[in-house]
Amino acid sequence: MALYAIGDVQGCCDELEGLLEQIDFNPRRDRLWFAGDLVNRGPDSLKTLRLLHRLNILTVLGNHDLHLLATACLPEHRKRKDTLEQVIQAPDGPALLDWLRHQPLLHHDAESGYTLIHAGLPPQWDLDTARRCAAEVEQVLRSDDHVEFFKVMYGNHPSRWSDKLQGRDRLRFITNCLTRLRYCDSNGRLALEYKGPPGSQPRHLKPWFAWDRRKSRTMNILFGHWSTLGAYDEAGIHALDTGCLWGGRLTALRLDRDPPERIEYDCPCVIDPVKG
Repeated sequence: MALYAIGDVQGCCDELEGLLEQIDFNPRRDRLWFAGDLVNRGPDSLKTLRLLHRLNILTVLGNHDLHLLATACLPEHRKRKDTLEQVIQAPDGPALLDWLRHQPLLHHDAESGYTLIHAGLPPQWDLDTARRCAAEVEQVLRSDDHVEFFKVMYGNHPSRWSDKLQGRDRLRFITNCLTRLRYCDSNGRLALEYKGPPGSQPRHLKPWFAWDRRKSRTMNILFGHWSTLGAYDEAGIHALDTGCLWGGRLTALRLDRDPPERIEYDCPCVIDPVKG
């Protein structure tokens, strides 16, 4: 049995099917984990969700997945560049959205030791804190209060963690870390506006995983979200978003190998990375 973690698909279903063929995926034998952002901006979000729902894979939620769930409830949040209407209007759209809404924000596998998230962790969080915080948002997403949460989900503040945060501020901070974080400062203040590769950010900022004193440094973390970071592996850190949407590659990391084995599928340019 093989175990693979796959990076951001973002509606590029043909490329996903090509990768699954390349790794000789067998649903009766192998397991798939996805790092979120299954949908949006690419051409086939509906086809992607139907495939993954049928395969009963495990995925964490990314910012684009949450945006789909939010805009299905609140059309005023829809953006010009979204490619989500096909899901929202599909006959099986409600079932797919309900399945997506019940996926986790964080998955920790005690057997393998891997923790899967979409984006990042602030330096103050260890595994227990991260799991507890993720569960707080997951509980709201799976409840009848999820529409009220979507009304207050968007925004960049608060930008620094405190266990005293409450209500919408607490839920928004947790969501931003797990689905949007790339850079922060030494105090853990989020800098969500910076999206470029390491070296392009102001000097007082570092990638969230580069701070030596972060409490998650003993974890083995898999994440996506950061296409300009690309393929990146160091002790305990494995980046999975290799820019499929932008004409890069779609990555599967085989986790039952030591060291983990990268398998990459070359992708045509779906979106112009300059025009976005």
